[in-house]
Amino acid sequence: MKKTLLIALCFVFSTIWLQAQPKGLDADYIKANYTKYEYNVPMRDGKKLFTSVYVPKDQTKKYPIMMDRTPYSVAPYGVDAYKGALGPSSLFVHDGYIFVYQDARGRWMSEGIFEEMTPEKEVHKTKNDVDEGTDTYDTIDWLLKNIKNNNGKVGVWGISYPGFYTTAALLSRHPALVAASPQAPMADLYRDDAFHNGAFMLTANFGFYPFFTNRQDDKPTQRRGNGFNAGTNDGYAFFMRMGSVKNSNDKYYKDTIRLWNEMLDHPNYDQHWKDRNVLYHLHDIKTAVLVTGGWYDAEDLYGAINTYKTLVKENPKTQVYFTMGPWVHGGWARGDGDHLGDIGFGGPTGPFYREKIEFAFFSHYLKGTDLNLEPVSTFETGVNQWKTYKTWPPTEAVDKSLYLLPGGRLSFDAPAAGDSYDEFVSDPNKPVPFISTIENDMKREYMTADQRFASQRPDVLTYETDVLDKDVTLAGNIWANLKVSTTGTDADWIVKVIDVYPDSTKNDKFTGKDVYLGGYQQMVRSEAMRGKFRNGFDKPEPFVPGKVTPVNFELQDVLHTFKKGHRLMVQVQSSWFPLIDRNTQQFQDIMKAKDTDFKKATHKVYTSKDEPSFLKVRVIE
Repeated sequence: MKKTLLIALCFVFSTIWLQAQPKGLDADYIKANYTKYEYNVPMRDGKKLFTSVYVPKDQTKKYPIMMDRTPYSVAPYGVDAYKGALGPSSLFVHDGYIFVYQDARGRWMSEGIFEEMTPEKEVHKTKNDVDEGTDTYDTIDWLLKNIKNNNGKVGVWGISYPGFYTTAALLSRHPALVAASPQAPMADLYRDDAFHNGAFMLTANFGFYPFFTNRQDDKPTQRRGNGFNAGTNDGYAFFMRMGSVKNSNDKYYKDTIRLWNEMLDHPNYDQHWKDRNVLYHLHDIKTAVLVTGGWYDAEDLYGAINTYKTLVKENPKTQVYFTMGPWVHGGWARGDGDHLGDIGFGGPTGPFYREKIEFAFFSHYLKGTDLNLEPVSTFETGVNQWKTYKTWPPTEAVDKSLYLLPGGRLSFDAPAAGDSYDEFVSDPNKPVPFISTIENDMKREYMTADQRFASQRPDVLTYETDVLDKDVTLAGNIWANLKVSTTGTDADWIVKVIDVYPDSTKNDKFTGKDVYLGGYQQMVRSEAMRGKFRNGFDKPEPFVPGKVTPVNFELQDVLHTFKKGHRLMVQVQSSWFPLIDRNTQQFQDIMKAKDTDFKKATHKVYTSKDEPSFLKVRVIE
């Protein structure tokens, strides 16, 4: 039986895989020690939201409430059907909490109409001015009045889409909401799951939305959306055969998936996306917050980092904590977190987070236990150590420029040559793959995968330092500052920062079959930029063929040490398929492009004294 395209990715996006029904001690303990109730909780506009509540049977104590609001279903339904796991981890189950799960408005068994990342209203003049903030407020109020033996304190957590609902819960500003942990939260959908600097995240969305669309009306249901069967395990071949993005409807979806069409109808950062940027509203927050993310989160890296930075900037008197570990999307919530693909992290990282950070945070604010937690806890990859800081990025990190130089060299020294560039032919009909293996989804391991397959291609430019004579630690965000030209009128620019291992490096227990760590080119950070958005995501502009043009964009934050004896590498390319859609290399709405619109173009990256290309990095020395 052939795999369903992207079905694994669908579960990465959702938290259903975090709330599966495992057999074992926790499931037995929950049934023995908790009573399940189901309620339709009324909102101020009259709609009712389906809510499952698990209450400790021991009613001699008062308990804080832990709540998760989700668009991914609070299943199983029925007061006799129990989840096999409750709360962020089993630590909470055995410590005693009231656990609340709620189907978000318009999803599953809750009434109302669902909106993608419901736009927040700054002013609520009437009872019909509702959003996720008001729904959270009304839910908390109802719980406090109707669930016996609560201690008057509420905590909220959620991962991915529920991470967005957790951020939106802060906007309820309910006085009983004392602690919240947005984890891998969607923050600005245009910069998270949908687009990266204007480049459409094709594999991340194509198979997800048929699965996600369980209903498009106001009628509660338990029906799940259907997955999409591509009939092949080869996503590269499938999407090449599909052709242009508009063919997704012509050949497959037939305009039946509203949320997919919203992305195709809004390729620019217009009001549709601005309305769904929750970061604009994160002011006047009194709730203590723990923002959690993973350095290798392929979906919502932007959301975690920028939710933290915005909260700290706009709410200087509020206690905001930040944790980033060596994890994929939601990887901290389950498993050991000891490796990703071929790359090991020196031991388990997940249990440390769950006990010493997450559980300690909620226990302190909800139960009054002691808390010994620095504001910033980050895992330094490369040397595989936890580091703590007062702020992020660390104040000790200094700005430096890492220059692309003639001859494929890379250095902190500026170029001296007067006129130099590297060029390559970009053919969208033969795009550079994003990973070397045959995959039918956005394989999460691409975030640390060996890039030797790419450096061997003529349409990938590679720049490399000499062997490092000391450790080099990058801490904070990276900005690509490219000087480029093209024979076309649009182009994508993908920049990858890579840690090159010594040839003498030995394989370890995580090294895959037919993989060698000697000379391994581990991707550390990467990002795409659709060139026509170089001067603003809301105002695309064509390139003038042959004209030298600056293209500057952010690659997001890292904390990684390139160890002595390693090399630091940068790769530049113009396709990354099918992770992102193909650029026609003509100035047009690519979402409406025809298969015949894809054209070859010759691109140049300048490496001269007068036209330097470089990365702006933050270095801890």
